[in-house]
Amino acid sequence: MKKANSKKTTGRTAEGVLAGERRALARAITLIESTRQDHRNEADALLEQILPHSGQSIRIGISGVPGVGKSTFIEAFGMHLIQQGHRVAVLAIDPSSQRTGGSILGDKTRMELLSRQQAAFIRPSPAGKTLGGVARRTREAMLLCEAAGFDVILVETVGVGQSETAVSEMVDMFLLLLLPGGGDELQGIKKGIMELADMVVVNKADGDLIPAANRAAVEYHAALGLMRPSSPNWKPAVKKCSALQDEGIDEIWEAICSFRHKLWASGEIPQKRAQQAKAWMWNEIRETLLVAFRDDQQVAAALQEMESDVIEGRLAPASAANRLLNLFLKSS
Repeated sequence: MKKANSKKTTGRTAEGVLAGERRALARAITLIESTRQDHRNEADALLEQILPHSGQSIRIGISGVPGVGKSTFIEAFGMHLIQQGHRVAVLAIDPSSQRTGGSILGDKTRMELLSRQQAAFIRPSPAGKTLGGVARRTREAMLLCEAAGFDVILVETVGVGQSETAVSEMVDMFLLLLLPGGGDELQGIKKGIMELADMVVVNKADGDLIPAANRAAVEYHAALGLMRPSSPNWKPAVKKCSALQDEGIDEIWEAICSFRHKLWASGEIPQKRAQQAKAWMWNEIRETLLVAFRDDQQVAAALQEMESDVIEGRLAPASAANRLLNLFLKSS
């Protein structure tokens, strides 16, 4: 009976998501973020129902250096898209509180105007303990938002150097926000992050910063020219804007539309998404195995002593790992 009720509830949630009901979408994301096994089973069933209705959006990852104004940009960008008739979902990866595990930044308070729009959906998710600070269920939340009718998905990362690679592996386009600092700032940006960028946007290009923004745009363009582009069908673009003054946002969206058109026409985006889905499956296998390993009673009983032996130099790390894995495999 309990299983039948659970199936019925999952069906109602799926119907609500497909009907574009915001409360149903919020409940669905809460369900997929749960670590309880019964909730995980319900989440898997829910995702199977909505999967055929997903995939119709443009997925954009957004990152930027500290102080660049990511939230201000996303709000201005989101409002522009809504005025164009789009529905926008923002999945913001917040740093996790070490005490509660919850989000710290509270993106709804940082994007107050956008959060009041019926055509927008903002969901801050704690980064948790997932490698790179990317919420483990962000991919699934993205599928749910697409099934609910949101055709532009924005995934905001914690910050430069923490989660960019992981986010770039779940989106169609990666956008990097930079300040009008030019060469000095360029020295502090990891080359790998610049190589991920499909578009660099110099924000805060207003007032006294306009000359600096112009110089910075030239320098970033030159830097990108020295790097191998990630796509044979797209040369990374450099744009300027003032999110605060709502200037240059339309040009950024036009460039994104051009990117999507070229890469869809070449078949690159569908192929990229297929590879991302495969990588996602293997990532889930690794994450699930690690959780099962840590939860195993025999492993838990031996783990502390093994760690101490490794720390004190009495046991080689590889030997400790093999012993623990053997315990896990024998008990499985």
